[in-house]
Amino acid sequence: MAPYLDDIDAAATLLGKANRILIIGCSGSGKSTIAQALARMLHISYVSMDRDVFWLPGWQQRPRAEALGIVERIVAQAQWIMDGTSPGTLPLRLPRTDLVLWIRPPRRVSLYGVITRWLRHRGSTRPEMAEDCPERLTGDFLRYIWNFEKTESPEIEQKLADYGADVPVLVVRSHAQTQRLLHRLRQLVPAAGT
Repeated sequence: MAPYLDDIDAAATLLGKANRILIIGCSGSGKSTIAQALARMLHISYVSMDRDVFWLPGWQQRPRAEALGIVERIVAQAQWIMDGTSPGTLPLRLPRTDLVLWIRPPRRVSLYGVITRWLRHRGSTRPEMAEDCPERLTGDFLRYIWNFEKTESPEIEQKLADYGADVPVLVVRSHAQTQRLLHRLRQLVPAAGT
């Protein structure tokens, strides 16, 4: 079973030393926001699974074999911060990961996140998405978020146990906890604040 962390200080210390950080969680939970903040602070390349792996322009899904090949090339690199859950690719990603941040707020927070994101980017493509994929919001997507804990989390937990047994996992349950983690990291890694 993956070692779950319960101490922000310990997680911040590990983050400051990590080269490959995986950020997972429900859509709208804040994965991209923390991933990009960490990438800037730690000067590590940011990878968006949606933009860089799964989607082609015009909401065309990249063929699975091609997507898996991209994941294999990315995880072979010395450093990365990767934002995206995709349980089917965790067997490729977890063995190369130094630390997992599982952003796991209440579902109302994720629902609020996707709705406000849609309002902010409606009619345009957000930076974390492939070109020409304007923000969209559907009933199926909202149901996916509503049921995420029930339908997706058990598989994520199993993959963490099967493929990341030695990878530390910090479960982040609120934006306030995220801010505490980033604040502590800035204190531990002074260059991260630049």
